[in-house]
Amino acid sequence: MLITISGLPGSGKTTVARLLSTRLGLPHIYAGDLYRQEAADRGLSLEAFNDLTERNHSIDRELDTKMAEYARRGGVILEGRLAGFVAVQEGTEALKVWLTASDEVRARRVARREGRDWQTVLDLNGARQRSDVRRYREIYGFDLDDTSLYDLILHSDDQTPEALAEQILAAAVQRFGRAAVRTGA
Repeated sequence: MLITISGLPGSGKTTVARLLSTRLGLPHIYAGDLYRQEAADRGLSLEAFNDLTERNHSIDRELDTKMAEYARRGGVILEGRLAGFVAVQEGTEALKVWLTASDEVRARRVARREGRDWQTVLDLNGARQRSDVRRYREIYGFDLDDTSLYDLILHSDDQTPEALAEQILAAAVQRFGRAAVRTGA
């Protein structure tokens, strides 16, 4: 079983992916951790690293190669903005989920998590999204704003992470069968 969780920063994907990982007993593989670790290893802020990745596409390609390996193996909750796209590219059977929330809600969540002003985060989120849209279009020909490849699109503004996870679990039962979901296979 492979479940991909995608969405923009602050949409709730990490919280929901962790809940699913615990419920299903599957590893949670998070592209954001890999990305942030690479930025830290290079001694760069996330904003500076984003600027670098716009000029050096090999960074994205290395990260996506790792994500593709996990997608091919399956048996994971694969989280990242491109996780669903990677599953499609690899031809793997997956439940592909996109979480969304309003810009303000996403900014407030990120600000709370990072101890920053939400309006500053709102601006940074916008710049990051524009950067990601450009990079993904240039590198892969993928339109980040096109959600047609996802099996399930959930709005997280007014739903708890637990309620979102339950909806995803119900969709996983339909896709993979009750026995597979019960065992996390």
